[in-house]
Amino acid sequence: MMHSNSKERGMIFNAGMVRAILSGQKTQTRRIMKNQPAGDYPDAPVMIRNIESGFQWHGKHGESSVFPCPLGSVGDRIWVRETWQGPLVDFENSDDLLRNAEKYEKPENCVYEADGVPAPEFYDADDNLRCCWRPSIHMPRWASRILLEITNVRVERLNDISEQDAIAEGLERYNDDGIVYYGPYGKGDCRPERAFSNLWKSIYGEEDWKKNPWVWVIEFKRVQEQCND
Repeated sequence: MMHSNSKERGMIFNAGMVRAILSGQKTQTRRIMKNQPAGDYPDAPVMIRNIESGFQWHGKHGESSVFPCPLGSVGDRIWVRETWQGPLVDFENSDDLLRNAEKYEKPENCVYEADGVPAPEFYDADDNLRCCWRPSIHMPRWASRILLEITNVRVERLNDISEQDAIAEGLERYNDDGIVYYGPYGKGDCRPERAFSNLWKSIYGEEDWKKNPWVWVIEFKRVQEQCND
């Protein structure tokens, strides 16, 4: 049950990561801290305290103020924003959709790119035939089909990811001639950490990986929607 003081936030995931969440492979996500702790690399500060309201750092200049995680805390929920289209209805209901749009604003009346289906064809309000997806950043709460609950939040350097955590980021596991590989989209490495590095670079670029920024590590579990809990 969601506590009364818990919060919900939308978070964008690409199609590959949505599929990994749906399959149960992905239980972590890493997001770069907007404000990096002060300190000159490699003499960077280290995290010394994990307190209820956030994290505190200690470095050569002393203790920092408390940094709360802007993505949420334990018990908060994340609704997944993904590439989608909707609401879509059969032709006989199209006039009713124009009159009563809210009636159809439900995930079951949407389609999602992560499911591997082609972009849908539909008629818009001006009766023009269109075929396209809507970007994840524009997804409203009602269209989200995946709800996550945060189970842990911590901070670490991006390059410090462990083998276990790399797998929890949603890497695929496959066997090629007796050798186990990990990687996104069928292209990987026998070491999960390197496979995650390649995945990160494919999304954010190699220079971003080389900078080795501090990141929020968000662990989560998938939960079912409940009414006003």
